[in-house]
Amino acid sequence: MGDAYIVDAVRTPRGRGKRAQGDKPGGSLSELHPQELMARALNRLAQKADVAPALVDDVVLGTVTQAKEQGACIARNSILAAGWPDDVTGVSLNRFCGSGLQAVNFAAMGVMSGQQDVTVGGGVESMSRVPMGADDAGIDGHNLELRKKLVQVPQGISADLIATKWGFSREELDRFSYESQQKAAVAIEENRFAKSMFAVRDASGAVVLDRDEHARPDTTLEGLGQLPPSFVKLGAMALGPSGETIDQLALLRYPEVAAIEHRHTAGSASGIVDGACAVLVASEAGLAKLAKKPRAKIRAMATAGAEPVIMLTAPTPASARALERAGMKASDIDLWEINEAFAVVPLKTMRDLDLDPAKVNVNGGAIALGHPLGATGAILLATALDELERRGLATALITLCIGGGMGIATIIERV
Repeated sequence: MGDAYIVDAVRTPRGRGKRAQGDKPGGSLSELHPQELMARALNRLAQKADVAPALVDDVVLGTVTQAKEQGACIARNSILAAGWPDDVTGVSLNRFCGSGLQAVNFAAMGVMSGQQDVTVGGGVESMSRVPMGADDAGIDGHNLELRKKLVQVPQGISADLIATKWGFSREELDRFSYESQQKAAVAIEENRFAKSMFAVRDASGAVVLDRDEHARPDTTLEGLGQLPPSFVKLGAMALGPSGETIDQLALLRYPEVAAIEHRHTAGSASGIVDGACAVLVASEAGLAKLAKKPRAKIRAMATAGAEPVIMLTAPTPASARALERAGMKASDIDLWEINEAFAVVPLKTMRDLDLDPAKVNVNGGAIALGHPLGATGAILLATALDELERRGLATALITLCIGGGMGIATIIERV
């Protein structure tokens, strides 16, 4: 088995995931078709890395809501929209919120196996144009037979269940969210994202977005404390065959919890945004073909499953599995990127693995910057690599929680 090297990575800024309504403007990327958004990332990657697209064997892209404008194999259509050669192939995948990182991992597996030399992994999600739920799949694909065996619940309920079961207070969640906003504000002010991020232009060539637009640097702890819990009404909805509420259905798996205390708010959950990312991966032979030096290599990759009702706890076993495969301990990792789907996810992962908070999400995370579902994992990898170089450090671990009770983790090392 050969090595997989990261040659370069690019990403768009993250635009607010809203369409214009009446006199209210939409997010800055909302007028771009998601294929066009991804095409711009592909072309920026080829330009930045100075690589001919014809040398790419395959493009693997993550997209979660594969419906409407994001259906019809968005990877292949994005390649065509980018004007790349006809013989460059593409494939789309959906591992929910882990899709972007899984796409990079699959691209890496292609070159590690020796069957490909140069690949691109990444992802795209236009949440303004194709919102969550647009595929009408629900949580379980409306499979009534599966539902007899297991009733899955919305992720917000799972997040509040974790906070209740393991004693993460509203104050802890708000404090973490405030710090995410503050770290992101510093990163934006110091232009730390500039190495990977590029300005997105419309068809006329005018810049439509050149910085992440979801962050709220004026966020205060007091303001966060005044926000109402987001999932009280959802948890009280009747969903069970005998009129059980969603909260009650979740607690069937956790009878030791008397009641779910709803603690997450709009301020402690990830933002809805649009974005795209592309990562160029190569084998030793691919590096020679490209005549390029790599920036990093992939040390280990792993996925892990966990109980699907509580759903969001699997970053811990996924990270542990990746560390074992790399022959490393958690303390050996210089920087961690733990996706901030909800504040409790990184908080619990940090507690489980006894992580130094100073090494985790040092430039903020999805609470401040947003979570473009299919692209986020690849964006986090690019962010981690840039920060390793900026700080002169060696290793980073990127991990995300995933719907259905899964987690994914990837360890990269500078070379």
